[in-house]
Amino acid sequence: MTTAQPLDVQPTPLALLLLGREADPRSERGVECPGDLPSPSDPDLVARARAAKEKLGDRVFVLGHHYQRDEVIQFADVTGDSFKLARDAAARPEAEYIVFCGVHFMAESADILTTDAQAVVLPDLAAGCSMADMATAEQVAECWDVLTEAGVADQVVPVSYMNSSADIKAFTGKHGGTICTSSNAKRALEWAFEQGEKILFLPDQHLGRNTAVRDMGLTLEDCVLYNPHKPNGGLTAEQLRDAKMILWRGHCSVHGRFSVESVEDVRARMPGVNVLVHPECKHEVVAAADYVGSTEYIIKALEAAPAGSKWAIGTELNLVRRLANRFAAEDKEIVFLDKTVCFCSTMNRIDLPHLVWTLESLAEGKLVNRIEVDPETEKYAKLALERMLALP
Repeated sequence: MTTAQPLDVQPTPLALLLLGREADPRSERGVECPGDLPSPSDPDLVARARAAKEKLGDRVFVLGHHYQRDEVIQFADVTGDSFKLARDAAARPEAEYIVFCGVHFMAESADILTTDAQAVVLPDLAAGCSMADMATAEQVAECWDVLTEAGVADQVVPVSYMNSSADIKAFTGKHGGTICTSSNAKRALEWAFEQGEKILFLPDQHLGRNTAVRDMGLTLEDCVLYNPHKPNGGLTAEQLRDAKMILWRGHCSVHGRFSVESVEDVRARMPGVNVLVHPECKHEVVAAADYVGSTEYIIKALEAAPAGSKWAIGTELNLVRRLANRFAAEDKEIVFLDKTVCFCSTMNRIDLPHLVWTLESLAEGKLVNRIEVDPETEKYAKLALERMLALP
């Protein structure tokens, strides 16, 4: 039986900066927590978190996204991807407080799906999502104007990835579209093509392209890239009329780092390795991989993998490390696909000091960092989510 090997990754200076406690000016809500945070060096942090959580009892329900730090995950009542966690929150109406250890758009989705009597709390309001930030309501409204002027808007059905703001989900709902996850993107696109001739896919170009081309048989020529920073998205009316998939120029800063060179390098270092990547990776990386799937797919694939198998995983590093440790006893060798660090910097803002501050504040009767979606936005965002839930 082999022992777990340390993951061969080296943090860059930029990564170390982003993993610090400075505010990220590009985050959805780039502000610091009010109040004084406990020191990260406080040896009693774990005991304090446990005590505050016990004091709150069933009044609090803690959600932990797969990409969270281990120090935070240990206090999660449930773990999962963004949509699973939002649904888990909705299934616990007796919980007064939903503490979402994730990022801002996830907490928004939880607020949309939970009752008005429940308060969704994000331990650090600066925990945003760079991908979600790449599509603003104003930019998407301008894009729709461009599609209207090109004479194709009435043929277009918007499909928005779960990793988008409540505003974008509401836009999608208003214009007859649906939401998708990385697990059901193919079904969502099939549904959308039943409603119209073209799809506007927001905000992750790679998931849209990979699903359309790899899973549905469309060609790269069927896809065009809309750049919100260029006049008319950088596209002509003819290009928009010819396209079947209008992809928004957005991407995941984590999954976008993986390259074909990463795949070739790990194959050279580990003969017989299985390369498994997330569909948010670039199209050429997905084409070079052996398996492609969502976070839940990745976990299930490793659970089912035979003893002695080797895997290189192209997704967020916290999860890969956790899986490597989990399956080491089963003689499964799991390594990170890239040689450099690939944490989700904003997801990592939720650390133990922020969680302790949140839980202790709630235990003292102080509601902090509540995430609330306004009623109008919630109405249409929920409509888009319900269309997704209705998909077979």
